[in-house]
Amino acid sequence: MVKSKTGRLLQLDVLRGLAVFGILLVNVWGFAWGTLSLRYGTLAPDAPWLDQAAIFFVAAFAELKFYPIFAFLFGAGFALQTRSLKRQLGTWQAAQAAYRRRLRWLLVCGLLHGFLIWSGDVLASYAVAGMLILPLAAARLSRVRNRAWLVAGGFLLFICLLYPVGASLKPQDIAEELQTFANRYATYTQGGLWAVVSLRVRDYSLQLLYAIVMLPHIIALFLLGILAVRFGWLVQPQRHRHVWRWVCVIGLGLGLPFNLLSASATLWQTLYPYQTLFNEPLLGILLFIGGPLLAAAYVAALMLAGPLMRQWLGSWLAPVGRMALTNYLLQSFIGTWLLQGPGLGWAARLSPAGMLGLTMLIMAGQVVLSQYWLRYFKQGPFEALWRRLARLDQSQSKEA
Repeated sequence: MVKSKTGRLLQLDVLRGLAVFGILLVNVWGFAWGTLSLRYGTLAPDAPWLDQAAIFFVAAFAELKFYPIFAFLFGAGFALQTRSLKRQLGTWQAAQAAYRRRLRWLLVCGLLHGFLIWSGDVLASYAVAGMLILPLAAARLSRVRNRAWLVAGGFLLFICLLYPVGASLKPQDIAEELQTFANRYATYTQGGLWAVVSLRVRDYSLQLLYAIVMLPHIIALFLLGILAVRFGWLVQPQRHRHVWRWVCVIGLGLGLPFNLLSASATLWQTLYPYQTLFNEPLLGILLFIGGPLLAAAYVAALMLAGPLMRQWLGSWLAPVGRMALTNYLLQSFIGTWLLQGPGLGWAARLSPAGMLGLTMLIMAGQVVLSQYWLRYFKQGPFEALWRRLARLDQSQSKEA
């Protein structure tokens, strides 16, 4: 078990920091163009190779890779925190009640974030998924494992039924989608405050419906995180190196080729919106399988890293991971202010390569800010506020 000076598991904080930055690589495009239209927009066929490389890189190595890691780590944190609460409070009933209060405030935070800042919020979905799996906090390992297989299998069946092989959009449908995209892009990047807020509210309302459909995927990842803690894979990775080697081999062997193919389809769709070479919508749905496979290889690579490499990564990424909630929300504040119309509106002028460069600058700033903040405080400001609200809720419940 590798712990930092604060007593936290270093590998989990490093993974959280990595996941927060990976999510930003994908979310930055949504700040500019919304979450319900073409993620990367369109490019001219003769666009500079740097712009094409930026889109291919994000689509191949970031899209739907870090959201699964974030959800997986939420499940791991669920297992660790409910255990800790049980030791402090004495019973599983009290521990579940305390954790439920945290989830309620996370739900409030997520809804405010989605409606007021950015429509791509995941916190509300995580809160609801956490409430649904809360009864499993004290469950036997076999029950958690069986539930994970059931939910994952059900989700795979669902996506197979959702989109039959060979389905594609008609040219007139693509034309309408491109026009809708252009209108949304103009609103987000050049519109006034009221226009952007109105569009964001509509987008997030639809996003909440989409989140209901995606709940089984999130829950399956949560349960996998719980199992990784219960089996010791995450908390004692050195004792389970054979497990992580297999995960790395399978994740790279199956996940990397598929994600390279999917990224090629995404880039081709961006350059040639009317293309028929790739069934890009189908590959996008199957990415919910291929993305997590490559994400698992990322996690395995960190678990297999030597002590020196892990410590070096920890010096940069662990502070970001300790403030994961703060950094996630801060990314939304910064991204919407820099890229959307009511702020500086840079998205209307930045090329894809410029968007990727801006993302790297935000990451560097968050590394410095996290290190500086944690010199003087034990946790990030939003983490502290979250815990304080949960404690206040507990005090009011006792008084009632």
